[in-house]
Amino acid sequence: MAAAAAASSGDPAGAESTGTVPATAAPSLADQYRSIDNLLLRPSPFGNETGSLPNGEFEPGEDTKARLLSEAKVLVIGAGGLGCELLKDLALMGFRDIHVTDLDTIDLTNLNRQFLFRMSDVGSGKSEVAAKFIMERVPGVTVTAYTKPVQEFTTTWFRNFAVVIGGLDNIEARRYMNEALCELVVRDEDGDIDPSTIIPYIDGGTEGFRGQSRVIIPFVTACFECTLSMFPPAQGFAMCTVSSTPRKPEHCVAYAFMVLWEKERKGEKLDKDSPEHMRWLFDKATERAAEFGIEGVTYKLTMGVTKNIIPAIASTNAYVSATCALEAFKIVTFAGQTMNNYHNILADYGCNCPTYPLERSPQCPACGPQMSVNLSVPRATTARELAEALTSMPLPVVDSEPITLSEVMIGSVPDVVFATAGIKGGWHDRSKGNADKPLSELVEDGQQLTLRGPELTEDTVPRGASVTVNFAD
Repeated sequence: MAAAAAASSGDPAGAESTGTVPATAAPSLADQYRSIDNLLLRPSPFGNETGSLPNGEFEPGEDTKARLLSEAKVLVIGAGGLGCELLKDLALMGFRDIHVTDLDTIDLTNLNRQFLFRMSDVGSGKSEVAAKFIMERVPGVTVTAYTKPVQEFTTTWFRNFAVVIGGLDNIEARRYMNEALCELVVRDEDGDIDPSTIIPYIDGGTEGFRGQSRVIIPFVTACFECTLSMFPPAQGFAMCTVSSTPRKPEHCVAYAFMVLWEKERKGEKLDKDSPEHMRWLFDKATERAAEFGIEGVTYKLTMGVTKNIIPAIASTNAYVSATCALEAFKIVTFAGQTMNNYHNILADYGCNCPTYPLERSPQCPACGPQMSVNLSVPRATTARELAEALTSMPLPVVDSEPITLSEVMIGSVPDVVFATAGIKGGWHDRSKGNADKPLSELVEDGQQLTLRGPELTEDTVPRGASVTVNFAD
């Protein structure tokens, strides 16, 4: 898979980096990374191939060590509580080409647990400061910093990395990252996956004394979208999400509660049942929301948020980040069994850390079944004849059984090429003028057209259905 292959060098087009500082001259690799020789240069009875989620075969030797030290490029998303720990762990365990992106700036409230930052860094970009710190402390490591949300990178940019690790604080960014890596997977004509196009995603998250780490291998394990129901609406707000770049009205209320109260009413105890105190918080939250163009701050919301602040625990961040970095090490070197595939940390009242496999969902819109038909036809083939061909035989569905269509609509609304008589919505009448036209007048060679039909539902083909028309003459 892609994790075992050398990642391409150089920054991708359209993804300008900031904060890259030339790496310091490295001491002898033999001295700096001597500790990993015990793991990578000797045989192991616990190689990756012996686990329940094998993704490669461990071959001890200098080639495997070189793959880690010289070839593997890793992307870390987020440079906050988890991100600082991840960058430190990865740099010290042999990853020497690390990229990190975070749009937030450093706030005073970050300093108690985000240990790469100092008082003088307050107001500076997290990713830039973290990158500089790591390169100064770990010679030979290059950390490239970006200061924008992950959603602004093109999907193809992620092909540059052997593995992606998320230290994110929101579901939206996780869903984007999950979908992007699923989209990068390529299948051959028989529907088999090209392993070299798989980029594993390791996700970590914390909430107080609880946390989780998981390994997502697209189309092999459950993806993030498969298990979205595991994430109920958040009942609290981590401190690091509210300070520097608020994105929700809840962040503005949390900022008023956690930062402004202590700053402006120092020494006064907040009474959550006091209307005067709640009104003060509401007014301050409203001012901050106006500053950042955020709508939705209400008195009722203020009351709710003040009772649901969840503190960020440094030890939870350290534990979760360590498990994520270790999985990245095993995925790149195959020196250990890959975690299969979800590790849960429940440390509120003791130490309970189970690991268990999450199952893929057959209705997943990111990695579930998909119909993708390729047809080679003469240019003179009419739209009606194409529809007849599509309804006369079972059509293949990736990761599911073939489907035979009783009716079909070819093309997307409003540009429908042709719809058979049984399609609802009047599309047969609107498109019947195309019935006897040759396809060469209606579509381009190699054009992909959406398919609709009564048998094509979110349950049977959650990732949709399409036909690609290729002209044989």
